[in-house]
Amino acid sequence: MLTLQFEAEKIPYWASRYRYKEATTATITAEVMPHVRTVGHYTRQNFLSICTWKSPRPQRHCEKNTEAFIHAVTQTALTTDCEQLRIEALTLLKGVSFPMASALLHFGCSAPYPILDVRALWSLGISKPQQYTFELWWDYTLYCRKLSAEVGVSIRVLDQALWQYSKEKQGKAE
Repeated sequence: MLTLQFEAEKIPYWASRYRYKEATTATITAEVMPHVRTVGHYTRQNFLSICTWKSPRPQRHCEKNTEAFIHAVTQTALTTDCEQLRIEALTLLKGVSFPMASALLHFGCSAPYPILDVRALWSLGISKPQQYTFELWWDYTLYCRKLSAEVGVSIRVLDQALWQYSKEKQGKAE
């Protein structure tokens, strides 16, 4: 069960403390996001930008994807009405698991999709799962959408707050 581990009113506070890869995030928000949302798919360069930002470790795998495959898979994911196909199609790309796929949706879709992350899950009372599933991702997505609407913040602000709270509090005695 997803349960916010701090007071919802503190979401703006925790988000204001977020400082993860600021320059890269600004570039993604200003350049990659509008382009992808306009054309309806990722280019290889845009795809690799998101992959590097989210997690540099699988980068060598992400680089194995061709422009044509990235185009086809991301176009399918960004245009389907089927949520399971949306997230799982992206995992066909080399180097892309559910967390990476959620970042691609977060920046590529106009609908609000939170970024699935072990830090964010921890801030919602969930330990890192042994395996990511559609059910976990969809429950997480619906919970975050509801919470962001209730508090009156964007999914991006909520993501930042969840990540930052975990960064500062996980593993530390309260």
